[in-house]
Amino acid sequence: MWLLYGFLAVVAVWALVVLIRAALFRPLPLPEPLPGEVTLDKSKITDDMQAMIRIRTVSHSDDSLTDFGEFARFRALLKERFPRVHQAAERTRVGATGVIYRIPGRAHDAPSVCMAHYDVVPVEEAGWDKPAFDGVLEDGVLWGRGTLDTKGTLCGVLEAAEQLLAEGYQPRQDLYLAFSGDEEVNGGSCPAMVAWLEERGVRPAFVLDEGGAVVEKVFPGVPGECALIGVAEKGPMNLELTLRSAGGHASTPPAHTAVGRLARAMERIESHPFPARLTPPVAGMFNTLGRYSSFGYRILFANLWCFQPLLNRICRASGGELNAMMRTTCALTRMEGSKAFNVLPPRATVGMNLRLLAPDTVDSAVARLRKLVGDPEIEYRVETGMDPSPCSDTRCEAWQTLGRAIRTTWPQAVVSSYLMMACSDSRHYCRITDRVYRFSAMKLSREERAMIHGNNERVPLETLYRTVEFYIRLLRCL
Repeated sequence: MWLLYGFLAVVAVWALVVLIRAALFRPLPLPEPLPGEVTLDKSKITDDMQAMIRIRTVSHSDDSLTDFGEFARFRALLKERFPRVHQAAERTRVGATGVIYRIPGRAHDAPSVCMAHYDVVPVEEAGWDKPAFDGVLEDGVLWGRGTLDTKGTLCGVLEAAEQLLAEGYQPRQDLYLAFSGDEEVNGGSCPAMVAWLEERGVRPAFVLDEGGAVVEKVFPGVPGECALIGVAEKGPMNLELTLRSAGGHASTPPAHTAVGRLARAMERIESHPFPARLTPPVAGMFNTLGRYSSFGYRILFANLWCFQPLLNRICRASGGELNAMMRTTCALTRMEGSKAFNVLPPRATVGMNLRLLAPDTVDSAVARLRKLVGDPEIEYRVETGMDPSPCSDTRCEAWQTLGRAIRTTWPQAVVSSYLMMACSDSRHYCRITDRVYRFSAMKLSREERAMIHGNNERVPLETLYRTVEFYIRLLRCL
């Protein structure tokens, strides 16, 4: 009986601790808004953005398919539309499509970099309701490939710089505007620009590129706006597994064919996912946004010290983005064998895409899969691979400045760190600074986010104007 009483007392104390921690898990202090009013030339912004969309800067992995004349036209358009930037800045072409503008600041020891890319992915015109490169404006919405990814943010930062320069602006520190035209094909322009900066001893105190956005209903129990800033990226990796055999006629098969053995390997890989981990970007997001959740979710997020195994199970069962934040993912995407039903293939392959969560690396992931599958005759070939990026500093002035600019522009948004699932050019900057932030300065609905790389990409003009407001506020602080 005393054992039962003792057990119940322990449970009661545990429950009390859990509930008290949840009750005390309240929102953190919000960043102070920035002072100063912002006025915009909305007609100019609209016209400039339409002109950008009408230039077909479509990049292809095969350079022979890319019309580099369009890219030259785009760079010429920037010179025409933003004369003050071109007068004030030192402009340098770097790499195949890169262009860097340096606006000299009053000091030079802690420069900033604002990034964007002006290439876009190809378009299937038949799937669009309006032409993708006509810059159609209808009911306050601008249609076109690149409006969201990322000519919109490129336009935003240039409009802000042009307007501020007209007002006599000089940045506190050197300001670099760095634009590449081959981000969509993982091209070499951004690495070349980073090398160019490194050779000149430039160590940015702040780098801003595309990434998270202002979104709603993306975190459990939080109905309001969240401004998600990517402070790290998972590492992309394409891996091919190959098994060779003597081939032959399918009428006399071996006990286990090459395809069958690869199928067994795939089953083992899917049944034994990589272990879940709580990395700093995700822990920061849980610690920030979890405080705005309903009480039931606050019980979970305030007590991950005991509920993390439950969270891991929920993530594994549900899949999707929450699961991807917690572990290295492995998506089986391709399988190839014989081209005939009655022929045993002499070579069978499986292709998979991994997104590596630190501290996993390309080498450690291959080693884990090799051990898990346990078939020594299967060959492993890394098609492409990059280790995860390091996590950027969130306890510095640069982070506070970014948060204040966001909070002033979107007053209802809760600013939080975030782990990027996809890759951006900004990962290349991680070798010269630990302050790389990934935030697409737009409020985007779920429908709008789905248009990125999809059909009918478009942006409401009010969203675009808000982007310019954000950059004006940010540049005033840099």
